[in-house]
Amino acid sequence: MQELGQISLSPFGSRALSAGVLKINALVRDCAPGTPAQKWKVFRDISAARTSLGVPDRALIVLNALLSFHPDAVLTAGSADLVVFPSNRHLSLRSHGMAASTLRRHLAALVDHGLILRRDSANGKRFARKSADGDVEVAYGFDLGPIVARAAEFDRMARRIEDEARIARNLRQRFTVLRRDVVKMIAAGVEAGIAIDWSALHAKYQAIVACVPRTPTAEALDPIVLELQDLADYILGVLDSNLSEPAPAPAAPADVHADASASPRLLTLRPAPSTDPVRDSRADRRETVPLRVVLDACPDIIDYARGEIRSYRELLTTAALVRPLLGISPSAWEEAGQIMGELQASIVVAAILQRGIAIKNPGGYLRNLTRRAGAGQFSVWPMLMALSAARLKKAT
Repeated sequence: MQELGQISLSPFGSRALSAGVLKINALVRDCAPGTPAQKWKVFRDISAARTSLGVPDRALIVLNALLSFHPDAVLTAGSADLVVFPSNRHLSLRSHGMAASTLRRHLAALVDHGLILRRDSANGKRFARKSADGDVEVAYGFDLGPIVARAAEFDRMARRIEDEARIARNLRQRFTVLRRDVVKMIAAGVEAGIAIDWSALHAKYQAIVACVPRTPTAEALDPIVLELQDLADYILGVLDSNLSEPAPAPAAPADVHADASASPRLLTLRPAPSTDPVRDSRADRRETVPLRVVLDACPDIIDYARGEIRSYRELLTTAALVRPLLGISPSAWEEAGQIMGELQASIVVAAILQRGIAIKNPGGYLRNLTRRAGAGQFSVWPMLMALSAARLKKAT
């Protein structure tokens, strides 16, 4: 059996012997002889912990190829056959035809990250000498001993990363549910006519949601979820205290949508059908954007609907409900409906909601777009296309 102390530790040529190599060699030397390690299980652990280890993904292709040159599925510490000695040509073939220069670079990366050790011969060639019985007496090539010596370490790293991923996944699911709950409860409170500043609560909700990073981790999501849970609990308490004994709703006149002084809150809940045929025909002519395009670009408004949004009339009803939450005044909403048409005004409100806190003054923003629409200088298509592109970019 080959003794590790009898083979080369220093690399061939101009490569220096680093402290990291000495540390890994000590781990291999101190590993109890006979310690087994399932090589493909360890490889999966290394792949799972690749980011923490800092190993390039293509270096793992080379490591996979090196492991394939060992005939057994179980590697044993202290065994002479832990050194594999493929030529660069054969190693390149098993690494999916990797170029020689790239292969050398990734072999160096595997050594630097303590996954293999070089056991170089006097002339740098890789080979093995066998006894008369066919046993390997000495081999020069790449030592897989670190795979065995660090198997427990890699297992712990993989388990920790798996646990972190599970926690992050659960937090993302909890965040999604809380986000839906808050939106639905705010919409219910507005429809019930509860006297509270719902626009301020909605602004707080948007501020919390805006804190979510592009790639959320468990550490980043945990305080956000806690803050959103506190907001949800507060809104639920408001609803419980006000809806436990429902009072009869005041009768509203048929034209309440046109009388802002009668009840500003009721004015914003549900738009009454227009009686102006000229206005209706103008709105119908402007319904040129497919509803699916609007909902794909502005999916947040779906959360505020009573059910699904399957028609532009349901979109209009939902936009009228969202309007006061964004701080858009009844006059700005009515002016937009008169100049843009009700449907395009609803699309603009959905787009404003989608952009969240990026728009500091939604009411002023809507008035500005209304003026541009009156001058024939505004179309909802560029706005929707920009939102769709932003969502695709965020998804990738």
